[in-house]
Amino acid sequence: MVISQIADGLMRGVEGAGDRISEALFEPVIRLGVTGLARSGKTVFITSLVANLLDRGRMPGLAAERDARIEAAFLQPQPDDTVPRFDYESNLAALTGPDPRWPDSTRAISELRLSFRVRPAGLLAGLQGPRTVHLDIVDYPGEWLLDLALLDQNYDRWAADTMARIEGRDTARDFVARVRGVDPEAPHDEPLAQDLARRFTACLRRARTEGFHDCTPGRFLLPGDLEGSPALTFAPLSVAGPSRRGSLHREMERRFDAYKRAVVKPFFRDHFARIDRQVVLVDALGAIHAGPQAVEDMRRALAEILSAFRPGRNVLLTRLLRGKRVEKILFAATKADHLHHVQHPRLTAIMEALIREARDRAQFAGAETAAMAIAALRATTEEMRPHNGRDLPCVRGRLLNDDGTAGRTAAFYPGELPEDPARLLAPAREGAESWLDADYRFMSFAPAPLTLRPGEGPPHIRLDRAAQFLIGDRL
Repeated sequence: MVISQIADGLMRGVEGAGDRISEALFEPVIRLGVTGLARSGKTVFITSLVANLLDRGRMPGLAAERDARIEAAFLQPQPDDTVPRFDYESNLAALTGPDPRWPDSTRAISELRLSFRVRPAGLLAGLQGPRTVHLDIVDYPGEWLLDLALLDQNYDRWAADTMARIEGRDTARDFVARVRGVDPEAPHDEPLAQDLARRFTACLRRARTEGFHDCTPGRFLLPGDLEGSPALTFAPLSVAGPSRRGSLHREMERRFDAYKRAVVKPFFRDHFARIDRQVVLVDALGAIHAGPQAVEDMRRALAEILSAFRPGRNVLLTRLLRGKRVEKILFAATKADHLHHVQHPRLTAIMEALIREARDRAQFAGAETAAMAIAALRATTEEMRPHNGRDLPCVRGRLLNDDGTAGRTAAFYPGELPEDPARLLAPAREGAESWLDADYRFMSFAPAPLTLRPGEGPPHIRLDRAAQFLIGDRL
């Protein structure tokens, strides 16, 4: 068993080195990971990004397009034959059809390859012809992302941290009450283990609905073909000191370790560890709307996310010998179109404050990071409306009904974000239950009907600047 694992690891290393040599010397490949927390808009981001890279009329911030050096862009089959293709065409049809709607959320990993034929810039422009650059976009559920932090935790630490976070929440009341009636040192009982796992899963689902992000293990929410397996049948139980052999606690611990070994590590090895550019999408407005506890939960989640990356510079020798490292990370606050543009700098400042700790660690390791407020697809228009002697900056759009359909069109003023992000982060860190001096309300909008001219992708906010940061240097 050990010998086969070693041989498999060596074979993967040889194959990976061959791929990296080919990429470095012939046709460069940019492997962009798109990830994010719940309801952050990953599917919309990828769809609009690809559409706007194919038809670049709305991409003046992408230097290679501004300098007219991109001769062609086209979709190709992705290189990973065992990974499903990102359903770009269906998602674009949903966003741009006669009755546009938001596409379904990401539920499994997928991939798409977009290739560019680009003329070189600078002194090489007259000496070399066009070259091909491949962009491999890897999309995976945000629910899987936080699982990577489990690799550095044992079961007892995870159980204690989880219980400490959820004990005071209404969403966890049923599970916590059930756990308090359980003796972890009692002999393992499978029906009891299944009951605890079901209640814990329901707790995670309710927490996600309420705007919380610490919903690990992520496969409990998206189990796929693992549903009902022992690797997904455990829950947090705490004991003082080592537990007895054959106890419920010992079996929960074994299954937690199996989850890391059979679910988390293969995902990290086969997909996540191969990424060299990363965008992390965040629904910061949704967290602010949910309240201080959701904002603090998001801040902790972002710090945990970055701990899973391997930030650093991808110099040639490093890539050939040790594998890729994430060299650029963009933290993007999505749904900027839910605010008038006068508030976008404040949203960006809040995003920068949320990721301050994570960003400092990435930069120390040599990675380049940025924070930005974006809207991958602009669903609203802006207007100023008079109210009590002053003009309020509002946005107008089609409101989203509970069933996901478009409702009436309305103008909306969401409130004014604070100029100093500390006014949000301080009460969040202190555990406040509500905002004392403000009420932040953000509506959900349906996509607007579009009429796209030839050569133009869907309307957006700063998607071109995001693309320039993530891939501009390689074009």
